[in-house]
Amino acid sequence: MQHHYSQLIELFTECFERSYRTRLVAGEDEPYYQPATAERMAEVVFAHGFFASALHEIAHWCIAGSQRRTQFDYGYWYEPDGRDAQQQAEFERVECKPQALEWLFSLCAGVPFQVSVDNLSGIEVDRQAFTKAVWIQLLHFFEQGLPERAECFAKALCQYYEQPWPPVCIAESIRELDYV
Repeated sequence: MQHHYSQLIELFTECFERSYRTRLVAGEDEPYYQPATAERMAEVVFAHGFFASALHEIAHWCIAGSQRRTQFDYGYWYEPDGRDAQQQAEFERVECKPQALEWLFSLCAGVPFQVSVDNLSGIEVDRQAFTKAVWIQLLHFFEQGLPERAECFAKALCQYYEQPWPPVCIAESIRELDYV
């Protein structure tokens, strides 16, 4: 099956447009979140029409609480490429949960996932350690319960892309942890 961001827009619309007054939008440049006003819906804007960017921005939206969703870009800081060790550690701490959900969404859509350290001109980053931390966070979500909107969207992805729920590799990893 071909994967196109328009499918994600359709699924997001079905899941959330009416209940949360929020739209998923293909943007031109950098991704961002624009809160709703009395005149218009909130917008989750992803970068350059990239499928993975849409999944990532949806993950951020699924984590953001009601207060955060009233602020531009959820009120988060963002330090651009070129971070030092302390800034990169903070980036990874903040990004672990959304990237775990992005990984889940990728599995549910049947597309590859790769963590984003988003620091190409900064310090040397331990991508393997961050990947492990993101995977562990994903397993914790399954043990403790997924955020409601994330579970709704993940299941919609599984149904649309004909993938099993829960994704097989997650179920197998959780079973392996039960034996350890």
